[in-house]
Amino acid sequence: MDKQEQDRLKKEAAEKAAAAVKSGMILGVGTGSTVAFFIDALGKRKNEDGLKLKAVVTTSNRSKKQLEGLGFKVSELADIDQADLTVDGADRVADNLDGIKGGGGALTLEKNVAINSKRIIWIVDESKLVHRLSGFPLPVEVLPISCEQNFKRFKQEGLKPQWRMDGDKRYITHYGNYIIDLAADPVPAPHGLADYLDHTVGVVEHGLFLDMCDEVIIAHSDGTIEDKKK
Repeated sequence: MDKQEQDRLKKEAAEKAAAAVKSGMILGVGTGSTVAFFIDALGKRKNEDGLKLKAVVTTSNRSKKQLEGLGFKVSELADIDQADLTVDGADRVADNLDGIKGGGGALTLEKNVAINSKRIIWIVDESKLVHRLSGFPLPVEVLPISCEQNFKRFKQEGLKPQWRMDGDKRYITHYGNYIIDLAADPVPAPHGLADYLDHTVGVVEHGLFLDMCDEVIIAHSDGTIEDKKK
């Protein structure tokens, strides 16, 4: 499938997600190429249907800039109580709607927005679908002060850690931390691994998004759009 066809499918999936947004909502907006189409669709609804949102929070400066360019006021997560709906992409989605996120490095903010949302929709193309979480390194954001110890422990656990790089330097997150990508594939016992990472000192956040997503809108290469719900 060429890029033009892929973009057409992403746009269709994004427009379906935009149709779920209602005036008066507090909306969480993620980031990525498919979400960019979603934001465009929100702008269209604003102009054509008079869509008015109570507040919008987002997980990236790129999405913030795009939203503001369409006339939406973007708030900080700390300024809201809870989002009614968050729409985002995902790097991998399993059959049970568990996911891996953080390929763009914003996993900490993405999870904070997600956990403070009443409902979550992911929009993806079919290349992101897997039966069990696999095919994509699992991002783990770590504090610089103890990152070397974290790396060694992950290696001892057989999780195949790799530093995320930005050129010849380590990638630095929005919060000034590093990312260690775990290349163990498939992800071994996702809930067990999540619990291990949650209790590892020095780990800020990880990219396992488990039991969070309520609905996935999938653009298939045959031109169909699938709506998969829990």
